[in-house]
Amino acid sequence: MLNTLWVLFFVVAASSGLYHWLILGQADIFSQMVQSLFAMAELSVQIMIVLFGTLSLWLGFLRIAEKAGLIEKLARWLTPLFTRLMPGVPAGHPALGLITLNFAANGLGLDNAATPIGLRAMRALQELNPDPKTATNAQILFLVLNTSSLTLLPISIFMYRLQQGAADPTLVFLPILLATTASSLAGLLAVALVQRIRLGDPILLLWLGSLLLLLGLFIASLATLSAAALNHFSSLLGNLSLLGVIALFLWAGWRKKLALYDQFIEGAKEGFEVAKNLLPYLLAMLCAIGLLRASGALEIALSGIRWVVDSLGVDNRFVDALPTALMKPFSGGAARALLIETMQHHGVDSFAALLAATFQGSTETTFYVLAVYFGAVGIQRARHAIPCALIADAAGISAAIAVSYWFFA
Repeated sequence: MLNTLWVLFFVVAASSGLYHWLILGQADIFSQMVQSLFAMAELSVQIMIVLFGTLSLWLGFLRIAEKAGLIEKLARWLTPLFTRLMPGVPAGHPALGLITLNFAANGLGLDNAATPIGLRAMRALQELNPDPKTATNAQILFLVLNTSSLTLLPISIFMYRLQQGAADPTLVFLPILLATTASSLAGLLAVALVQRIRLGDPILLLWLGSLLLLLGLFIASLATLSAAALNHFSSLLGNLSLLGVIALFLWAGWRKKLALYDQFIEGAKEGFEVAKNLLPYLLAMLCAIGLLRASGALEIALSGIRWVVDSLGVDNRFVDALPTALMKPFSGGAARALLIETMQHHGVDSFAALLAATFQGSTETTFYVLAVYFGAVGIQRARHAIPCALIADAAGISAAIAVSYWFFA
C-alpha cells in the first residue's frame, strides 16, 4: 500500500504541474516543484539533527524505566481490567500480560518496544483461536485499542514542533490528551457494543466510571478558563508531566540500585540507531508531499473541501490541517510528512499546524496496524475490526477539531 501511495503522490503532482502549465499558463510551476524537492531534502536532514538528540535522550530514560520494572508493574495493575474486557481469554493466560505490557509501552511512548510485544500478544491470542483465519473477539478488541493510540506523552510531536521553531513545543499536550482519550473510549465502546461485553461488571464500572468521571470533572474545570489560560495550563501541564515522568524513572532506577548513567547510555545508543534508520523514510515522504504542495495539487483538493464546508456555513480553518488526519489511517510516515509540511507552510504555531499536530497525536495508522498484526498470525477475516477502528479514528478526528477550536481559535 505504501509503495502505491508514494508513487501516486508523484503521479498526481506531475498531472497537476501539467494542468497548471498547459491550461493555466503557469510555466514556472516546474521550477517551483524542483525547488520544493531540494528544499524538502534539506529539511529532512535538519529534522534528523533534532531527531537524533531527542530520540537518544528519551530512549535513554525509557531504558531506565524498563530495567526498573515500571512497565511490568503497570501490567499487573491493568490485568484485572483486561480479563473482563476479554472474557474468552482464560485468567492467567500469557496473552493478558503481553497485552498490558503493550499498552503500557504505548502509553509511555515506547513505540520500539510496543510493536514486538504487541505481535507476541497477538500470537498468544491466536493460540486460543478455534478458526485461525478469522479474528476472535479478543484479537479485535486488542487491535482496535491499539489503533486508537492512547499516548500520554507525544514526545515525537513535541520534537517536530521544537525543530520547526515553536516557542513552546508542549502547547498541544492537553488537546492531544483529550482527543486521544475520546478516540480510545469510542473504540472501546464500539467493540463492547458489537461484542456485548458486560460493561455493568463492577470492575469495569469502577475503571470506566472513574475515567469518565475524572475526564468530566477535568473538562468542567477547564471550561472556566480563557483561551490564553488554557494555552498556559496545557503548556504547564505538559512540561510538568514530562519532567515528572523523568523524575519517576530516575527514582525507580535508584530504588533498584541500577547504574543509571550506564543504562541511560545504552538506551541512548538504541535511540541513535532508531533515528538513523528513519532518515530514508522521512526523506521519501517529505519530498513527495513537497511536490504535491508545489504543484498545486494539494491546494486544489483543499479548495474543493473548503467549498463544501463554506456551503454548509461552517468555519473552514480546520480544512488546512485535514490532509494529516485523512492520511494517518493509511501511513504514519506520510501523515508525519504532511504535519511537518503544514508547519512549514502555515507556521508552526498557526491554527492549522496546531490542529495537524493534534490530529497526529490522537489517531493511529489503522490499516498498517491491521495489516501487520493480523498478517503476522495469518488472519484473513477481520470481522468488525475495521469499522470499530474507523469509529475510533472518526472520534479522534472530531475531538481534535473541537478541542483545537476550544484551545486555539
